[in-house]
Amino acid sequence: MTAVALRRALPADAGAAADVWLLSFAAALPTVVRRRSDDEVRTYFREVVVPLRETWVAEAADRVVGLMVLDGDVLSQLYLDPDWRGRGLGDRFVDLAKRSRPGGLSLWTFQVNKPAHRFYERHGFVPVEYTDGSGNEEREPDVRYDWRPEQAQSA
Repeated sequence: MTAVALRRALPADAGAAADVWLLSFAAALPTVVRRRSDDEVRTYFREVVVPLRETWVAEAADRVVGLMVLDGDVLSQLYLDPDWRGRGLGDRFVDLAKRSRPGGLSLWTFQVNKPAHRFYERHGFVPVEYTDGSGNEEREPDVRYDWRPEQAQSA
């Protein structure tokens, strides 16, 4: 089995991280209409995500296979190369996020992404708000999840 390292993203990782995002989004959310072109996504990763957010990558065999972005106490992105799903990378990223933000985390995911709901609920996240999607650029109904350490202890 190939060893996978989680590490902070470097500027040189922006393109590969954007490519993982694009692959993962297409595989996991085929019905959600993206409002940004592939080139716009790559520019966003290069100019905003990697330099301005706490961006982590999973690297295997010198290749980025996953990414997680923390923005304050928000787990704003968690995407895996579809070929790397089911290998524990998401679990490792969530554990890292919880250690990094021991006071708690929030995240948003689309309502249609039922596998993500199951994944986050398995990790102690609780749905706290459902919207019609008017607040996100895709205009897709979404749900906010929260994780608080006191919730995990009482569960």
